[in-house]
Formats: sequence, structure tokens, C-alpha cells
Amino acid sequence: VVDRRAIQLPARAARPARQAHLELRFGAIELARPQSKFLRHLPKSLPLAVVDVCEINAGPGAEPLHWRLITSHEIATVDDAWRIVEWYKQRWIIEQFFRVLKTQGLKLEDSQIGTADRLLKLVAIAAKAAVITIQLLQARDGGQQPIRVAFNDNEINALAALNRQLEARSKRLKNPHPPDSLTWQPGSSAALAVG
Repeated sequence: VVDRRAIQLPARAARPARQAHLELRFGAIELARPQSKFLRHLPKSLPLAVVDVCEINAGPGAEPLHWRLITSHEIATVDDAWRIVEWYKQRWIIEQFFRVLKTQGLKLEDSQIGTADRLLKLVAIAAKAAVITIQLLQARDGGQQPIRVAFNDNEINALAALNRQLEARSKRLKNPHPPDSLTWQPGSSAALAVG
């Protein structure tokens, strides 16, 4: 064991958020080239680094975390190894982005656009929509981002007008969130869905 540290694990579908106490080990390895005669043009080996983190004292009912991470990044210090762990922690948000973009949200893979130029434009628009969707989900789950990370002034003004219109209909539709927070927008959307 080279180091110990506590990290915050965000909530997942089947797991509540929790603090995980981890033990860290790391080292260098060499991955040998396969013995196939068709691969002799490749180098005999590939230098890699391994970062191994194990959760200690996971608590009752919690499956202990154990990550073995293999990377081509050089790891010379404990801080280098923890940086790899932090990068790996971000994989969930990246997976969520592609899930929203491709399958569960915008269904980009179902697009029938025929030219690369048009498809590129669609991907750019869909990527922005996927990022905003994820930001709104994070805000709903307790994130504290300002509304300006997802919306420009014109969009905020349109949301404010919509919010005023909805709140005029009923006190039940009053948006409880501060108007400068990203949580304020989902309140407007929820009111729209109800109204």
C-alpha cells in the first residue's frame, strides 16, 4: 500500500452516494506482443502503468470498490496515480453523455441523415442538448450550478416569461428555486408538464 485517501462516490441507480476510503498501489508493467507471426512488425512489448485501488471498510451492505486501471500515462508519483483514479471516476458522466446522445435520449443512431456535413451539424446540436440534459439532471440531484452554464440570456428571458405565465395560473405552480440557479429551469419545465 502506497497511499490511502477518501473519495466521494456519487449516487448511482442501485447505490447511494458515499465516501469511500481507498488504499492505492501502482507500478509499471510491460505487455508482451502476441506471438502471432502476423504481428512481428509490432514492438516486442508495450510499457504501461497499473493503478490498483481497493476500498477498505465499505460498510454493511456495500460492495467494496476495487478498480484495476491500466494506462499508457506515465505514473511517477502518488499524485500521478490519484489523477488516474480521478479521471476514471469521470467515466460515469462520459457514459451518461453517450447514453443520452445515442440511445436513451436523443437516439442519434436512429438518424437517417445521408451526408456527412449534415450529420456533423446534427451531432453538434445533439451534443449540446445532451450536455444540457445532463446538467439539468445533476441540478435536480442537488448540483449547485448557475443557470448561465446551460442557457444564454435570451433563453433565460424566455424561461422567465414562461415561468411568470405559469405562476399566474396557480400558486401550486410557483417555482421554489432561485432564478439564478440551474434548478430553477427544471422547476419551470415541471410546471409546464403539470399545467
